[in-house]
This record gives sequence, structure tokens and C-alpha cells, in this order.
Amino acid sequence: MIVVTSQLAIPEQELRFRASRSSGPGGQNVNKVNTRVTLHFDVRHSPSLTPGQKSLIGRKLKTRINKEGVLYLHAQRAASQAMNRADLVEKFCHLLHEALAPRKIRKETRVSQRSIEKRLDQKKQRGRVKQLRHRSIRVED
Repeated sequence: MIVVTSQLAIPEQELRFRASRSSGPGGQNVNKVNTRVTLHFDVRHSPSLTPGQKSLIGRKLKTRINKEGVLYLHAQRAASQAMNRADLVEKFCHLLHEALAPRKIRKETRVSQRSIEKRLDQKKQRGRVKQLRHRSIRVED
């Protein structure tokens, strides 16, 4: 059981892992050993998620979910498959936790009087600089 939040735990049977060859440097080990791990999680058909959670995850992680509603994640940082798998589960939990976190409501604030005055002073200073550029200097021969 993978605990994502205090209200959500996903059984490992819902996650599918696939190993493949990793890319990048590593010499012969990269060419022989399947250390890259890919996680597949069917968001759309998951019995662990409520319809509200499914739509929220679908909206917030839409770049990581394909048309069939399957979430894909990859890990290939470590040299061993077991370490990549553990890293991937942690990454998966973090992503779902962030996606299901309630959005902070913005507290409206007013612009301070000092910041308004400072901005106007900067505008006046800039205007003076431009005014100096416009004055033509007549040179008489």
C-alpha cells in the first residue's frame, strides 16, 4: 500500500512497472542492464480515487497523462533498478500529493503609499533623463 495523503492510499497492484535500458553515459552496463524504470498508473479506471480526485489529477497533471488516462513516470538516475523503482514511487507520491493539495486562496492586499511614491519618483527621474536628451545644443560655426 502506497500512502499518498492521510485520506488516500493506493495499492501497489494498481501500479505497473516496466524496466528498459537507460540512456546516457555508463559504458557497457547501460547496454546490457535494464535499469530505467517506467511507472504506469491508470488514473481514469483507478478504484482508489474518487471522481473528484480523478478530475483534479487529470487537470493538474495533464502533461503527464495520455489520452487513455494513464499517468507515465520514468526514473533512470540510479545505476540499479531497485533504487530507480524506489525513487519513482517517491516521485509518484509527491506528484499526487501536490496535485491533490488544496489551492491557497489569495489574500488581497493594497499597494503601500511608499511604493506608489517610489514608483512615481522613478517615473519623474526617467522623464528628466529623456527631457535632457531632447534639448538641442546649437553649435555655431
